[in-house]
Amino acid sequence: MDGFQFGKITDFEAEPSQEGDAFVVAPDNSRAGLAWEVADKVSMTEISPLEPGRWGVWAVSFPYPMNSRENVRRNLELILPALNQKWNEWRQKFHKAR
Repeated sequence: MDGFQFGKITDFEAEPSQEGDAFVVAPDNSRAGLAWEVADKVSMTEISPLEPGRWGVWAVSFPYPMNSRENVRRNLELILPALNQKWNEWRQKFHKAR
């Protein structure tokens, strides 16, 4: 999905969960951390700022239960515009020469 991939840390496929940890990998293979929860509203809040080795850690919420790859894809699509913006900010700040 636009070159971004979701990586799970919390194994919601093995045991259903309403919250967990994950990461997102950008097209350049850089990463950001995600602390996710299933909630009524879509949101994204900074936990850790942009730094040279990672484009932040974000608390995110989305509406679809994390019980299938299709729902993971749907949830990622909802937060992808904001994640893409943060990734671009990180690239401008730390990787101008690349």
